[in-house]
Amino acid sequence: MTGPSATETTETAEATETATTPDSEDQPMAAAAQRTDARRNRQRLLAAAQESFTEAGPEASLNEIARRAGVGPGTLYRHFPTRGALLAAVLDERVERLCATADRLLATEPADTALADWLHAFVAHARVNQGLGGALLMEAEGSLGTDCHRRIRNAATAVLSHARSHGTARPDLAADDLLRLALGVALATPQPEQADQSERLLGLVLDAVHRAA
Repeated sequence: MTGPSATETTETAEATETATTPDSEDQPMAAAAQRTDARRNRQRLLAAAQESFTEAGPEASLNEIARRAGVGPGTLYRHFPTRGALLAAVLDERVERLCATADRLLATEPADTALADWLHAFVAHARVNQGLGGALLMEAEGSLGTDCHRRIRNAATAVLSHARSHGTARPDLAADDLLRLALGVALATPQPEQADQSERLLGLVLDAVHRAA
Protein backbone atom coordinates (compact mmCIF):
# COMPACT_ATOMS: atom_id res chain seq x y z
CA MET A 1 0.00 0.00 0.00
CA THR A 2 1.41 3.38 -0.97
CA GLY A 3 1.24 6.42 1.29
CA PRO A 4 -0.48 9.67 0.43
CA SER A 5 0.95 11.69 -2.38
CA ALA A 6 2.71 14.96 -1.81
CA THR A 7 -0.30 16.78 -3.20
CA GLU A 8 -2.67 14.98 -0.83
CA THR A 9 -0.39 15.76 2.13
CA THR A 10 -0.32 19.45 1.23
CA GLU A 11 -4.11 19.59 0.83
CA THR A 12 -4.61 17.90 4.23
CA ALA A 13 -2.28 20.36 5.92
CA GLU A 14 -4.07 23.30 4.31
CA ALA A 15 -7.45 21.95 5.40
CA THR A 16 -6.22 21.50 8.97
CA GLU A 17 -4.83 25.03 9.06
CA THR A 18 -8.07 26.42 7.71
CA ALA A 19 -10.07 24.56 10.36
CA THR A 20 -7.87 25.60 13.30
CA THR A 21 -6.84 29.15 12.35
CA PRO A 22 -9.58 31.78 12.78
CA ASP A 23 -10.41 33.86 9.73
CA SER A 24 -9.15 37.42 9.85
CA GLU A 25 -12.78 38.54 10.11
CA ASP A 26 -13.22 36.42 13.25
CA GLN A 27 -10.14 37.80 15.00
CA PRO A 28 -11.65 41.21 15.94
CA MET A 29 -14.69 39.41 17.34
CA ALA A 30 -12.48 37.11 19.42
CA ALA A 31 -10.47 40.10 20.69
CA ALA A 32 -13.68 41.95 21.59
CA ALA A 33 -14.93 38.90 23.49
CA GLN A 34 -11.64 38.74 25.40
CA ARG A 35 -11.91 42.42 26.31
CA THR A 36 -15.49 41.90 27.49
CA ASP A 37 -14.41 38.94 29.63
CA ALA A 38 -11.53 40.97 31.06
CA ARG A 39 -13.85 43.86 31.99
CA ARG A 40 -16.31 41.45 33.55
CA ASN A 41 -13.58 39.77 35.59
CA ARG A 42 -12.28 43.14 36.75
CA GLN A 43 -15.73 44.19 37.93
CA ARG A 44 -16.20 40.88 39.72
CA LEU A 45 -12.87 41.31 41.46
CA LEU A 46 -13.69 44.86 42.53
CA ALA A 47 -17.08 43.80 43.88
CA ALA A 48 -15.51 40.93 45.81
CA ALA A 49 -12.77 43.22 47.12
CA GLN A 50 -15.37 45.76 48.27
CA GLU A 51 -17.04 43.06 50.35
CA SER A 52 -13.85 41.54 51.70
CA PHE A 53 -12.21 44.85 52.65
CA THR A 54 -15.42 45.93 54.39
CA GLU A 55 -15.58 42.69 56.37
CA ALA A 56 -11.90 42.04 57.09
CA GLY A 57 -10.13 45.35 56.49
CA PRO A 58 -7.32 46.11 54.04
CA GLU A 59 -5.46 42.92 54.97
CA ALA A 60 -8.25 40.70 53.63
CA SER A 61 -7.01 37.56 51.85
CA LEU A 62 -6.41 38.14 48.14
CA ASN A 63 -7.03 34.45 47.48
CA GLU A 64 -10.42 34.78 49.16
CA ILE A 65 -11.19 37.80 46.99
CA ALA A 66 -10.34 35.80 43.87
CA ARG A 67 -12.51 32.91 45.09
CA ARG A 68 -15.47 35.19 45.72
CA ALA A 69 -15.06 36.68 42.25
CA GLY A 70 -15.05 33.21 40.71
CA VAL A 71 -11.61 33.57 39.15
CA GLY A 72 -8.14 32.22 39.85
CA PRO A 73 -5.41 34.13 41.71
CA GLY A 74 -3.55 34.57 38.42
CA THR A 75 -6.47 36.55 36.99
CA LEU A 76 -6.50 38.77 40.06
CA TYR A 77 -2.79 39.54 39.72
CA ARG A 78 -3.12 40.25 36.00
CA HIS A 79 -5.61 43.00 36.80
CA PHE A 80 -4.09 44.14 40.11
CA PRO A 81 -0.37 43.24 40.37
CA THR A 82 -0.12 44.35 44.02
CA ARG A 83 -2.39 44.68 47.03
CA GLY A 84 -1.86 48.44 46.78
CA ALA A 85 -3.19 48.47 43.22
CA LEU A 86 -6.36 46.68 44.34
CA LEU A 87 -6.79 48.96 47.35
CA ALA A 88 -6.37 51.99 45.09
CA ALA A 89 -8.96 50.71 42.61
CA VAL A 90 -11.50 50.03 45.37
CA LEU A 91 -10.96 53.44 46.99
CA ASP A 92 -11.15 55.17 43.60
CA GLU A 93 -14.48 53.48 42.89
CA ARG A 94 -15.86 54.47 46.29
CA VAL A 95 -14.79 58.09 45.84
CA GLU A 96 -16.36 58.12 42.38
CA ARG A 97 -19.61 56.88 43.90
CA LEU A 98 -19.49 59.58 46.59
CA CYS A 99 -18.94 62.31 43.99
CA ALA A 100 -21.72 60.91 41.80
CA THR A 101 -24.00 61.11 44.85
CA ALA A 102 -23.25 64.83 45.12
CA ASP A 103 -24.12 65.34 41.45
CA ARG A 104 -27.37 63.40 41.81
CA LEU A 105 -28.44 65.29 44.95
CA LEU A 106 -27.66 68.66 43.40
CA ALA A 107 -29.83 67.77 40.42
CA THR A 108 -32.80 66.35 42.32
CA GLU A 109 -33.02 67.76 45.86
CA PRO A 110 -33.49 71.17 47.50
CA ALA A 111 -30.20 72.80 48.42
CA ASP A 112 -30.31 72.20 52.18
CA THR A 113 -31.48 68.61 51.71
CA ALA A 114 -28.70 67.95 49.22
CA LEU A 115 -26.11 69.26 51.68
CA ALA A 116 -27.46 67.21 54.59
CA ASP A 117 -27.82 64.01 52.58
CA TRP A 118 -24.34 64.33 51.10
CA LEU A 119 -22.82 64.90 54.54
CA HIS A 120 -24.48 61.68 55.70
CA ALA A 121 -22.99 59.90 52.68
CA PHE A 122 -19.56 61.38 53.40
CA VAL A 123 -19.63 60.28 57.04
CA ALA A 124 -20.53 56.74 55.96
CA HIS A 125 -17.73 56.84 53.37
CA ALA A 126 -15.17 58.11 55.88
CA ARG A 127 -16.15 55.52 58.46
CA VAL A 128 -15.77 52.60 56.03
CA ASN A 129 -12.57 53.81 54.38
CA GLN A 130 -10.42 54.90 57.33
CA GLY A 131 -8.30 51.75 57.21
CA LEU A 132 -8.19 51.68 53.42
CA GLY A 133 -6.62 55.12 53.16
CA GLY A 134 -3.96 54.33 55.75
CA ALA A 135 -3.14 51.03 54.08
CA LEU A 136 -2.69 52.79 50.75
CA LEU A 137 -0.07 55.07 52.25
CA MET A 138 1.76 52.02 53.61
CA GLU A 139 1.59 50.38 50.16
CA ALA A 140 3.28 53.38 48.53
CA GLU A 141 0.15 54.19 46.54
CA GLY A 142 -0.31 57.47 48.34
CA SER A 143 -0.51 59.57 45.17
CA LEU A 144 -4.14 58.50 44.86
CA GLY A 145 -4.87 60.04 48.26
CA THR A 146 -4.19 63.55 46.95
CA ASP A 147 -6.47 63.03 43.97
CA CYS A 148 -9.23 61.51 46.11
CA HIS A 149 -9.09 64.43 48.53
CA ARG A 150 -9.30 66.90 45.63
CA ARG A 151 -12.36 65.18 44.17
CA ILE A 152 -14.11 64.97 47.54
CA ARG A 153 -13.29 68.59 48.28
CA ASN A 154 -14.74 69.61 44.90
CA ALA A 155 -17.95 67.73 45.70
CA ALA A 156 -18.17 69.36 49.14
CA THR A 157 -17.58 72.77 47.60
CA ALA A 158 -20.37 72.18 45.10
CA VAL A 159 -23.02 71.16 47.65
CA LEU A 160 -21.97 73.88 50.09
CA SER A 161 -21.96 76.62 47.44
CA HIS A 162 -25.38 75.49 46.25
CA ALA A 163 -26.70 75.64 49.81
CA ARG A 164 -25.27 79.12 50.23
CA SER A 165 -26.97 80.33 47.07
CA HIS A 166 -30.33 78.58 47.45
CA GLY A 167 -30.52 77.51 51.09
CA THR A 168 -29.46 78.60 54.52
CA ALA A 169 -25.78 77.63 54.80
CA ARG A 170 -23.73 80.28 56.54
CA PRO A 171 -21.41 82.27 54.24
CA ASP A 172 -18.26 82.00 56.36
CA LEU A 173 -18.03 78.19 56.22
CA ALA A 174 -15.38 76.68 53.92
CA ALA A 175 -15.58 73.25 52.32
CA ASP A 176 -12.51 72.12 54.27
CA ASP A 177 -14.22 73.16 57.53
CA LEU A 178 -17.27 71.12 56.56
CA LEU A 179 -15.18 68.04 55.75
CA ARG A 180 -13.20 68.28 59.00
CA LEU A 181 -16.39 68.49 61.04
CA ALA A 182 -17.96 65.53 59.25
CA LEU A 183 -14.74 63.54 59.47
CA GLY A 184 -14.67 64.18 63.21
CA VAL A 185 -18.12 62.60 63.47
CA ALA A 186 -16.93 59.54 61.54
CA LEU A 187 -13.83 59.15 63.70
CA ALA A 188 -15.84 59.54 66.92
CA THR A 189 -18.44 56.93 65.91
CA PRO A 190 -16.59 54.17 64.00
CA GLN A 191 -18.85 51.27 65.02
CA PRO A 192 -22.22 50.38 63.44
CA GLU A 193 -23.87 50.33 66.88
CA GLN A 194 -22.97 54.02 67.26
CA ALA A 195 -25.35 55.05 64.46
CA ASP A 196 -27.66 56.99 66.81
CA GLN A 197 -24.76 58.92 68.27
CA SER A 198 -23.47 59.64 64.78
CA GLU A 199 -26.86 61.04 63.75
CA ARG A 200 -26.97 63.27 66.82
CA LEU A 201 -23.47 64.65 66.22
CA LEU A 202 -24.14 65.22 62.55
CA GLY A 203 -27.35 67.03 63.50
CA LEU A 204 -25.29 69.38 65.66
CA VAL A 205 -22.91 69.98 62.75
CA LEU A 206 -25.84 70.83 60.46
CA ASP A 207 -27.24 73.21 63.09
CA ALA A 208 -23.90 75.02 63.08
CA VAL A 209 -23.84 75.04 59.26
CA HIS A 210 -27.22 76.73 59.14
CA ARG A 211 -26.70 79.17 62.01
CA ALA A 212 -26.15 82.75 60.92
CA ALA A 213 -22.64 84.11 61.43
